[in-house]
Order: sequence, then structure tokens, then C-alpha cells
Amino acid sequence: MAQTVNVNFKLDAEVKKSMERACADMGLSMSAAFTIFAKKVGRERRIPFEVFADPFFPERNLRCLEGIIKDVKEGKAHFAGHELFEKDS
Repeated sequence: MAQTVNVNFKLDAEVKKSMERACADMGLSMSAAFTIFAKKVGRERRIPFEVFADPFFPERNLRCLEGIIKDVKEGKAHFAGHELFEKDS
């Protein structure tokens, strides 16, 4: 049998609770789930799921949208027509 080692890391408390519930629903411990993850990463040499940043909601886009909403609420926003929209007759 292979020698086992302890691995320690920090998780947000809510993330941990959510994972514990999901693992329990699958009949797994968190340790077993992490072991499955580690074996798959080692075997495939990749993260076994897609990891990406949402291209629309990075912090700078959210700040821009919040600024636009503020301007609309304060009556400072001015909207122009666009050729893709039908003009009123």
C-alpha cells in the first residue's frame, strides 16, 4: 500500500459545508473526493474540468455597468438611437 501524507489548506467555511453535503450525497468523504481529483490530475496532467473567467463580468465591466446605472438614476445618461433598433414612426 502506498504511504499516505496529510495535506492542509484553507477553504471558505461555506464552501467546505457545501462540499461536505455534496460529498455525503454521493457517499464520499471530502478526503476521498480530493483523492479522486488528485489522481485524475496526476493521470491526465490537467484540471479535470474547465476553468475560466467569465468574459462579461470581470471587475472592470461590473464597475462600468454600475457607473451607467448610477448615471441613469441621476438623469445624467443620454441614449442615442442605433441602426439595429427600429425607429418610431
